[in-house]
Amino acid sequence: MKNCLLLLVIVLLASCSKPFAPVQFVADDNFPENLSDWNVLLLDGDTLRPNQGVVAYDLNMQLFTDHAHKFRTVWMPAGMPANYQPENEFDFPVGTIISKTFYYPKNSNGQLLQTDDYTLDFNQQGLNLDSVHLIETRLLVHQQNGWVALPYVWNKQQNSAILEWAGDAQSLSLIDEQGQSQDFAYIIPDANQCAGCHAPNHTSKAIKPIGLKARHINKPYAFLGGQANQLQHWQGIGYLQGLPQNPPKNASFNDANASIDDLARSYLDINCGHCHNAQGAADTSGLWLTRSETDMRRLGLCKPPVAAGNGAGNGRYSIDPGQGDLSIIHIRMSSLDPGAMMPELGRSTVHQQGASLIKQWINNMPGDCQ
Repeated sequence: MKNCLLLLVIVLLASCSKPFAPVQFVADDNFPENLSDWNVLLLDGDTLRPNQGVVAYDLNMQLFTDHAHKFRTVWMPAGMPANYQPENEFDFPVGTIISKTFYYPKNSNGQLLQTDDYTLDFNQQGLNLDSVHLIETRLLVHQQNGWVALPYVWNKQQNSAILEWAGDAQSLSLIDEQGQSQDFAYIIPDANQCAGCHAPNHTSKAIKPIGLKARHINKPYAFLGGQANQLQHWQGIGYLQGLPQNPPKNASFNDANASIDDLARSYLDINCGHCHNAQGAADTSGLWLTRSETDMRRLGLCKPPVAAGNGAGNGRYSIDPGQGDLSIIHIRMSSLDPGAMMPELGRSTVHQQGASLIKQWINNMPGDCQ
């Protein structure tokens, strides 16, 4: 992907000639109807930019959502840094607000584009609204009793995002780099569906961030003041404490030095691991896809499905070495059947690049399951 080092010139401390209101944290259930009332993201002419003190960040390996591009930010109360955790999400203070804005780049005719190129998405202040079309902004707000997920949907005029507890569905058409179009239904999850991915413990069902783990954000980022490692930058501005010397790091698609195993494990980790772990929503599957898993059987090697049903297709094992097409992981990633596709939420299209990666990874595995 081209977005690893190009994602951009985003402002950490946005300079603006007009006065701004500070970030507004809401400490009860009376959540604002308008995204703008939080003052996390500011509409400034033809730009959607972070407010002062709101930090933009990016992931090494992207979480696929129907080819949507994402603009991520985090804000924490002054003097209250997050505590580093080696494997899990950081321990964020109450009052933290995480935003993720989903959008598509567009051409001069207003057509939405399917591309991994982020170079036209940003100007020096934030998202360039002349070049992108906003779909939704999801907030994760850390209150005293835990995290709350709030889906805000942008209007057609692109000047307001409204809280939609029930979610939304939009008919979209994407033009790929070969000029081919693809029509699909983009699904904005309701507040309860957010827990389908953001509740890594299926028993407690407590919502938590997915991408804000050390291995996902240990990467360079083009801050306005210059490129810096995100973890070190966070530590330097007082957003993170306890950072060790050599934190873990996942691979990115455009890392030419990464092995196929590193790429595949990183992809499964961010796209599947939040459910496929011993405590997650897929806890009964016995298939654990986090990066830390070392038991190849639990990772799917020669593992028969527990309850895949028709989703298994002609496959006998989650991973059938040398047989990517017959491996259930690849079959379900390549499916659009609601009863078979994986992930179940967050996509209405197939991520061909991701499916091809996993197929190649499996095809390179030696041995057989006899």
